[in-house]
Amino acid sequence: MNNLITSTEELKDILDDPHLIILDCSAPSNQAGLKSNCSNLKIKNSRYFDLKNDFSNQESEFPNMLPTVEQFEMACRKMGISNHNQIVIYDNLGIYTSPRVWWMFKVMGHNNVTVLNGGLPEWVNSNYPLQNDYDINYEKGDFKCNFQENLIATFHKIENNREKENALVIDARKTERFNGIEKETRKNLRSGNIPSSINIPFNEVLNNGKFKNKAALKLVFQNLENESKELIFSCGSGVTACIVYMASEFILNNPKSLYDGSWTEYGTLVTS
Repeated sequence: MNNLITSTEELKDILDDPHLIILDCSAPSNQAGLKSNCSNLKIKNSRYFDLKNDFSNQESEFPNMLPTVEQFEMACRKMGISNHNQIVIYDNLGIYTSPRVWWMFKVMGHNNVTVLNGGLPEWVNSNYPLQNDYDINYEKGDFKCNFQENLIATFHKIENNREKENALVIDARKTERFNGIEKETRKNLRSGNIPSSINIPFNEVLNNGKFKNKAALKLVFQNLENESKELIFSCGSGVTACIVYMASEFILNNPKSLYDGSWTEYGTLVTS
């Protein structure tokens, strides 16, 4: 186990650790149109992390926006999460929504958090313990946030960067969407990209639902090896950007942040 990912074998070996909390953040649907063949299965001892409702800002006009510190704390406590817990996150597509939840916990100051590499499909293929329903028998937690504002890029930071170019924006959408050849998946959202941004589609850092190894990731990020600027990651609504963000953590030491509003916000607020 490292500070980013946990293998299925490693999780199996600590499955009954009382300090361990396993979170399933699988989404009922996704903008990439990906499907899971094991949606009805749950890893033993897992709890459901409702990314769309409990852990998104419902008052924002943009999707998937980070909740307030108070909302995040309350939702975590309701799930029985405390600061002493070791957290492992998975989703039913292998690697899709889990890096987003990893980033959220990092923003809220919880560093003892990893993503299950390969997620639920890898766990099922390994014939490790499953259950039909989520765990609900646990005591209320006392999770307290230590907010890390530097891990978030706002619209104003993106706008200021257009002139100063202190950071490099990396867009994780598929190339056709980035180049405006293919329409956006959200209704009435214009096509295009943030000026001076570059494109690294999220699937380029994955192999069969798992992160590529470091040698392969170095090839993906080879043009950034001598880049010293902060890296700001973006996508459609701040989910798949976290996949590329997390992959870069394996090999790049640059300061990093996520543009939470991503293209949905930028394409709405900037009309040309």
